[in-house]
Amino acid sequence: MATENEKVLVGVIGGSGLYHLDNLTFVKTVNPDTPWGYPSSPITICSLPSGSLIAFLARHGPHHTFSPSTVPSRANIAALKSIGVRAILAFSAVGSLREEIAPGHFAIPTQIIDRTKGIRPASFFEGTTIVAHTAFGDPFSVKLVKWLEGRVEKVLQEEGRGVVLHKEKCIICMEGPQFSTRAESIMYRSWGGDLINMSVLPEAKLAREAELSYALVATATDYDSWRPHSEVVTAAEVFKTLQSNADTARHVAATILEELCAATLQGDLLSEEKGSMQFSIMPRSAAQKEEDAQKLAFVLPEYFNSTA
Repeated sequence: MATENEKVLVGVIGGSGLYHLDNLTFVKTVNPDTPWGYPSSPITICSLPSGSLIAFLARHGPHHTFSPSTVPSRANIAALKSIGVRAILAFSAVGSLREEIAPGHFAIPTQIIDRTKGIRPASFFEGTTIVAHTAFGDPFSVKLVKWLEGRVEKVLQEEGRGVVLHKEKCIICMEGPQFSTRAESIMYRSWGGDLINMSVLPEAKLAREAELSYALVATATDYDSWRPHSEVVTAAEVFKTLQSNADTARHVAATILEELCAATLQGDLLSEEKGSMQFSIMPRSAAQKEEDAQKLAFVLPEYFNSTA
């Protein structure tokens, strides 16, 4: 656990192509052993010029060894919370379901449609005798999203490379690892989907259960498979823009992280999620096992530490 003089309030989760951040001073790596195992990569603690600390975690592992379906998301979120993180800025490569969201463009979504298939554990309460029903109508932190929109857009405009930021978009999360069929891609568009990826869930759901503010910066690499006169998406197509997007994402992170750390210290950005699980957890009963309460205390000490 972080000490008072080692507060790491902001965590960054890097997606495909984003395995490190630039212009930061390395402090240490930590690899917390959580009740759900180890995170997908050791967490790198870095110092900003002000001295503020941030945590970086590679979603797919430092050498991209975890597919979207096997990412240990519960361990990732639990590990970040255990070191003091309260706000998560996640990055992910995505496909575009809209002509105006061109490869190379960025987006900050506000809604999710879940097309995963029950393969991925999606709750810290799964497999325990304790039940919780978490509010997820707004799957991303509204305050954090609004805070990010203006700042990310300004950074992209100042960079002068013509990268556009799209707002108020809906992202489809599919299972993979295969890409969509043409029929599926067209169906997702008809549902109102604007972006598609394989990683935002259960990450966002788990962040909400852990009472962490969470927002996603999505970087478009391709047009998925819905365009009738174009080739379908392939890994080779994705790789064409992946590195350029990752370079831009590193620049965005390097520019806004200082201000984000200061904003989280002030507390208002975190007020939306703080205490949100209090009435989501079903009342304690004799049928609930003590070891389950102790397990959940790792990620929700606010409610279970008294029994740990």
